[in-house]
Amino acid sequence: MTAPLTNWARNVEYRPAVLVSPRSVEELRDALAGTTKAKVRGSGHSFNRIADTDGSLISLGAMPSAVEIDHGRRIARVPGGLRYGDVVREIDAAGFAVPNLASLPHISVAGAVATGTHGSGDRVSPLSGAVAAVELMTAGGELRTIRRGDDDFAGAVISLGALGVVVAVELDLVDTFRVAQTVFERVPVDAVLADLGAVTTLGYSTSIFTTWRNPDVFDQVWVKCRAGEASVLPGSLLGGTAATSPLHPLPGVSAEACTPQLGEPGPWFERLPHFLLEFTPSAGDELQSEYFVDRRDAPAALQALRGIADQIAPLLQIAETRTMAGEAQWLSPTLGADTVAFHFTWVADQRAVEALLPTVERALAPFGARPHWGKLFAMEGDELAALYPDAQRFRDLRERLDPRDVFANAFLERVGLA
Repeated sequence: MTAPLTNWARNVEYRPAVLVSPRSVEELRDALAGTTKAKVRGSGHSFNRIADTDGSLISLGAMPSAVEIDHGRRIARVPGGLRYGDVVREIDAAGFAVPNLASLPHISVAGAVATGTHGSGDRVSPLSGAVAAVELMTAGGELRTIRRGDDDFAGAVISLGALGVVVAVELDLVDTFRVAQTVFERVPVDAVLADLGAVTTLGYSTSIFTTWRNPDVFDQVWVKCRAGEASVLPGSLLGGTAATSPLHPLPGVSAEACTPQLGEPGPWFERLPHFLLEFTPSAGDELQSEYFVDRRDAPAALQALRGIADQIAPLLQIAETRTMAGEAQWLSPTLGADTVAFHFTWVADQRAVEALLPTVERALAPFGARPHWGKLFAMEGDELAALYPDAQRFRDLRERLDPRDVFANAFLERVGLA
């Protein structure tokens, strides 16, 4: 038995039978041939047991790490074990960008895509939306490339690690661009609820932060504009004022770890995330949950959360509201509609947070809220699977690609997909 391993938040302890670090596709195939159970551990930034196994826990950190850029096709082939922060400079140096990034550059490409992780922007899809192909090694050692347009593609991108080992992904590229980031403080909640679109359309990407300690005011609104568009931002936002010094989303925390603000233009990869790669992101000592609803329901859903603010605030470090475009991935939380996401960064008290989550989920249930696959949530089984019309298609795909259930685990059983 290996020594215990933990995820990034240290709230999950893994106890695999063996830890495997293949250095090549051939070594990966050999590792899979010798195990009956396996999962891949990426950057460890999940907050639940999605990557847990009592078999072989696979790290892709020793696999070949070259990023291949096809200028003609405007595609980057990225090894699945790399973090976004490891590849963005190379993509930018080639004159390209990816359409969006999550708030953290610390997360692995394959893991982020497989769990439905996202950035923000009314017209921008989650990170999975930029995936053009997935290179997957099945439990039987077959290396398959599933491309956009293939019958299985909509089930193979957000796969929860249930289909095989993602050796690499191909990402769509756009022309490189520059972004300027401006933060507004103390924006009235009622004004935002009256016209959420007036806020979210201000920039390429917008984030609304609150501690819910004052249910009448959103503490900060971060607006990220493509350079050249930032000049149209007002000096105030629905009664909130532009910050005059850099801010961290968490009250009283130094902004040293945050990406540059104050309207200073810079590369896309240094502005779209909230945090810099070389620093510990967010608070560090935290737990996270996130729920997605149809954007048309966003004002009512925010009002519902406001109604339980007194229960949320004692366990909350910060909450963030972001928008994203809908997509067609079978297990995407943004399936079928443009979406708003409500993210919660909790204090590191798992028992108390887990006791609160059913209350949060009941408040959001009228809006068909879907949880982030990689974070803490209470929903399970048929209740959760019912939120995904294509759940059975995914089960069928999983059975076809992994008939021996090598990549199944207790988490997949819990969420009704194994």
